[in-house]
Amino acid sequence: MGEQHVGEHPFDRLTPDFIIDAVESLGHLSDGRIFALNSYENRVYQVGLEEETPLIAKFYRPGRWTNEQILEEHNFCFELSESDISIVAPLRDESGNSLFEHEGFRFSLYPRCGGRAPEFDNLDNLFHIGQVLGRLHHIGSLKPFAHRPLLDVKSFGHQSADFIAEEFIPSALKLPYRSLVDDLLQLLDEIYQPHQQELIRVHGDCHVGNLLWRDETPHFVDFDDARMAPAIQDVWMLLSGDRERRTAQLSEIVEGYNEFNDFNASEICLIEAFRTLRMMHYAAWLAQRWHDPAFPKNFPDITGDRYWEEHILELREQFSLLQEEPLQLW
Repeated sequence: MGEQHVGEHPFDRLTPDFIIDAVESLGHLSDGRIFALNSYENRVYQVGLEEETPLIAKFYRPGRWTNEQILEEHNFCFELSESDISIVAPLRDESGNSLFEHEGFRFSLYPRCGGRAPEFDNLDNLFHIGQVLGRLHHIGSLKPFAHRPLLDVKSFGHQSADFIAEEFIPSALKLPYRSLVDDLLQLLDEIYQPHQQELIRVHGDCHVGNLLWRDETPHFVDFDDARMAPAIQDVWMLLSGDRERRTAQLSEIVEGYNEFNDFNASEICLIEAFRTLRMMHYAAWLAQRWHDPAFPKNFPDITGDRYWEEHILELREQFSLLQEEPLQLW
């Protein structure tokens, strides 16, 4: 189910009529208003309803996740919600179902939740985010995912580098890229190896775009990248600025975190490792999705030498950063 539509243009069939029909198949009555939200991996729409608050409809990319993997994400969200952790979970029908199908497309519905981006310049906000993350990770540590993948050097690093080198990078840059990433991956393997057993269920893509601030509380959205990883994966993307600033931010998050969970300070050395892996994975993701018309339209530069020259330069900088002392908590 779902695989039959994997092809050059997997989302071509998501016309307004198709989207409305999918939502109405669950008993809702649309008022015909549809607003596309910013999403490249899946397709997400706000759908207006007659005399009701609009819903958010998320259509999954065919072939990316299995039903078991999607439901495992949903069930994690339900666990968190039932523990009064402020996240936006999918809606369930009267039978308790949260994953639906319409003419070969899998989709789920979410409540529309307002909010603004949190202000990370306000350290009190980071303290509150740390508190919620501590509670979230406590629930995440109670049992593992059975079907969702790991975030590790093999999947985000080695496989990304192999795909780029073999399928996408301009031929003139293939040798310098391969030479650099071979050294980089060896170092990443060495850094990550001691932490391979420190895996819990995490949000996986915890950045400002997946946080809504409302009523002085952070609300976590979009668990589509939830997987098994060290807890620091949900922390490092909240840090920005110079070293002193990042140290202050991290210390504030950890202070809040420790009110509900024990932060593993040994994982701080993984911050630059995970940043490097994200860079590599992101570049490979763009290349792997090139058949989707949304990607050439929005990321036209990745077919040129300049993009990959800059990518190589960024990875060289990361190679140096990986050899520096990690941040220290205040």
